[in-house]
Amino acid sequence: MRFTVLTLIAALLPLAAAANEFEPIRDREEFLSTVQGKELRIGLYNLSLAVSPDGQIAGRALGWGITGEWAWKDGYFCREMDWSGKAIEYNCQLVERRGSSELRFTSNRGEGQRATFRLR
Repeated sequence: MRFTVLTLIAALLPLAAAANEFEPIRDREEFLSTVQGKELRIGLYNLSLAVSPDGQIAGRALGWGITGEWAWKDGYFCREMDWSGKAIEYNCQLVERRGSSELRFTSNRGEGQRATFRLR
């Protein structure tokens, strides 16, 4: 009996790890269906963003307004933004999803810094 339980646990561990992995979003429609009607949040910075299907970005961080524009190009989320007068330069980012509650954006087409947002 003990061997069977250990064998079962060992067999299930890879499944549990896979459930925690981020999976890339490569398609604009999949991205839009993931973010539609939701707010992207990072609580630490009191950051919230809304990404609309018409290519607009709007939100706030640390009490200051954020505006911007985005497009889906070659499997990446490409955007430029303004944070209360400070330009945030154009960058194309890899977007990955974990479950239905988290999105991770990685700058420079997946080679740069990462930011993980909660979907609310």
